[in-house]
Amino acid sequence: MEDRKDTQEGATEEPRDTVSGTATGGPGIGGGGLAKRVIEALQTVYDPEIPVNIYELGLVYDVDVDPDQGRVEVTMTLTTPSCPVAGSMPGMVEETLRRLDGIRDARVTLVWDPPWTPDKMSEAARLELGFM
Repeated sequence: MEDRKDTQEGATEEPRDTVSGTATGGPGIGGGGLAKRVIEALQTVYDPEIPVNIYELGLVYDVDVDPDQGRVEVTMTLTTPSCPVAGSMPGMVEETLRRLDGIRDARVTLVWDPPWTPDKMSEAARLELGFM
């Protein structure tokens, strides 16, 4: 969890948990239990065509948790822009996160840059999918 910090206007910004990176990068979860529960929830979401969760696949690029506001913002991608779940995956992720105690608002932003590549997968995902 980050410390409170002053904004340019002199107001104080509330502390937030931020998790950045891919499964292979071992993102830090900060000190917040809510951020840890968000990651655990992301690990329950699967692309229906791939037997590995979206977090271990490296599809999640950034997670920003504001525990005071009960807000979480996820930046993620899919394996390809023509992925059949491109229209439904963000909603599936938002719905999963909104079920968590302490989350009132969940938003997912789908990005294509940087594009997903297999090197973003965790070692366990690569093993499961036969990339090792």
